[in-house]
Amino acid sequence: MSELIDVVLTVNGVPRPLSIPARRLLSDCLRHDLRLTGTHVGCEHGVCGACTVLVDGLPMRSCLLLAVSVEGNDITTVEGLAEPDGALSAVQQAFRDCHGLQCGFCTPGFLTTVTAGLRDNPDPDEQQARDMIGGNLCRCTGYQNIVRAVLRAAELAR
Repeated sequence: MSELIDVVLTVNGVPRPLSIPARRLLSDCLRHDLRLTGTHVGCEHGVCGACTVLVDGLPMRSCLLLAVSVEGNDITTVEGLAEPDGALSAVQQAFRDCHGLQCGFCTPGFLTTVTAGLRDNPDPDEQQARDMIGGNLCRCTGYQNIVRAVLRAAELAR
């Protein structure tokens, strides 16, 4: 049994005190300890992007981060992307409108990645949209509708 470390993780704006093993991955902490199952774990090697969350607004692969290493940072999961009143964010609405998902497994990683990407580049062209999502893999959509969703989200956010 490994020693437990007491941490307070701020997830989706809420401080969450936890006692976790020092080597617990952030993805496992979110899914198993906090029951926030929107963050998906695909490859467990940081390649697919399904586990992407925002750490202080930057997209990070939660399967590569130890949970104890993000204490003091603001973590946003897909569950935290909606508006305070529960309405879909512009990115979520655009993915819905443009059918930027099929099986949905990769969708949380795309939503968090695009949210951060549009913060940095609020008016991307098609190539910039493709570059924005270049680190996330999808086995179902062929990416066309995802690219459309990125461009639509930029329009909605204006």
